[in-house]
Amino acid sequence: MNLLSWAWTTRWREPAAARAVGDPAIGARLQVGPWTVVPSANELCRSEGTAHLEPKAMAVLLLLAARAGEAVSREALLDAVWPRIVVGDEALTQVVIKLRKALGDDPRAPRYIETIPKRGYRLIAPVTRADLVTVLARRRSRVPAIGVAIAALVAVAAGIAFIGPRSQRPAVVAADADVFDPATEERAGIVSVAVQRFETVGNGSGEDYLARGIGNDLMTDLSRLPGLRVIDGGHGDSGGRIAQAARYAVTGSVQRDGDTLRINVRLVDPRTHEQLWSLRLERPYGNLLEIQSEISRGLVAQLPRRISDAERQQVSRHDTHSVTAYEHFLRAKALFLARQPQQNEQARAEYAQAIAEDPQFARAYAGLAMAYAMDTRYGRSGDPAAELAQAEELAESARRIDPDNPEVAWALGFVRAQSRHDESAIEALQQAIRLNPSYADAHALLGGIYTYVGQAARSIPLLRKALRLDPGGGYLYFLLLGRAYLFVNDYEQALINLHEAARRNPEDLETHVYLAATLVAAGDPAAAALEADEVRIRDPGFSTRAWLGTYPLTSVAYRQRLLQLTASVLP
Repeated sequence: MNLLSWAWTTRWREPAAARAVGDPAIGARLQVGPWTVVPSANELCRSEGTAHLEPKAMAVLLLLAARAGEAVSREALLDAVWPRIVVGDEALTQVVIKLRKALGDDPRAPRYIETIPKRGYRLIAPVTRADLVTVLARRRSRVPAIGVAIAALVAVAAGIAFIGPRSQRPAVVAADADVFDPATEERAGIVSVAVQRFETVGNGSGEDYLARGIGNDLMTDLSRLPGLRVIDGGHGDSGGRIAQAARYAVTGSVQRDGDTLRINVRLVDPRTHEQLWSLRLERPYGNLLEIQSEISRGLVAQLPRRISDAERQQVSRHDTHSVTAYEHFLRAKALFLARQPQQNEQARAEYAQAIAEDPQFARAYAGLAMAYAMDTRYGRSGDPAAELAQAEELAESARRIDPDNPEVAWALGFVRAQSRHDESAIEALQQAIRLNPSYADAHALLGGIYTYVGQAARSIPLLRKALRLDPGGGYLYFLLLGRAYLFVNDYEQALINLHEAARRNPEDLETHVYLAATLVAAGDPAAAALEADEVRIRDPGFSTRAWLGTYPLTSVAYRQRLLQLTASVLP
């Protein structure tokens, strides 16, 4: 099924929505301050002239107009304007910026759209609603939610936004095969579970790594079971929306008080917010690994599927029996994910400590291999070839210890990509996905490697799937997606994703390099120069050519393209 067919069968089959689409009054005009809004033409008109809006901007304006004077949450706008699609908050922000520009609004002294901090937006200009709201009011008893009517209106006005120009598409659109519907999955015998980030409770904010590690390993345990699709549900408001794509959602909190560990876990129905099961544990910290097994077994017992004895053993399996080794590993992983040279050096020390505590801890070997490989990227290695060889040896040691661990296969793919052994890296990542089809990082890195070898178009659906599986997947997913869009010449989408990457990790040098290149390509040299300044702040002696010397971009065409784009702003 192609995307247009999917849009028709899921969005337009609702009879009430179809009736709204057929009503000629839906296309009628409304007045927002001095502007006449013409949805059918995506235009704003007044005596001084006409401003054209993109379909998404018109959709946002219509939803705000329908609730003029009320605060409309970012969540509601994202759900209504990008139904069944996962996009970063940056996509909505960019649409609001364009809408304000068209209206001639100043966000510091707004006359049209007011930002409600930590909530959303409010239309404060007077609205003549006779056309729009009367129609919606007549339909309210038949249309279950205003979002459906708005979506129908936007589809008619914009000629169905799904088939608009590429530059008007949202930042992240699920590939056809990756549109997850819990009801359809259940009929196929698949159970979808979103695991939201566990919270740190009390004074243990310095131990966020522990809560994050417990939640991540719970996802790993669940992903070992066939018939389960496991989603990283993120956290906060974003997590609540993401969990709607799953049949069940898991939430939890972790508190460490000296030698005591308190963990609360809840299984909820995202549709009704009903709590289906909960578990509260208070045990000695030394029992951490047993606690994790108890949580996994208790959770699996609540899911509507038969679990064999062999599968139960898989869920209860530990990668190490040393709590001390495990704690060093969790600290190292948090440091490694910061993607900074100093933290990477600290991660190496923590991974080494984990191995010293348990010489058979495969995931610690895998992590240390990645830390060695990253040192060559940071230019901190006196002998990059020797460090990459060491990384490969460590990754192979991990595979010999635990050949069926998807995280080990992923690490091997990561190291081989840094060594520019792209074909064998792809094989390792495909193995990781076979072992865990819900492994978002494997889909993302595989997509990243396809860009390295000059196949950016092949990267995009893999990265879309990664973001579906882990919508809170950190800045790196957005960087990889933005990079791929740059090389397929879709600069608007590249900028949306790269700006989101920079928002999530302002210190990442690679993101600023690609932002500078994309802004040059998009014809904005002034903004490109500012991004180049950001690069020089982080690396005063930066040279694109020297940087590419340790960067695993093997496509000659893409390397030349990057050099050409940055030549005017970076040496």
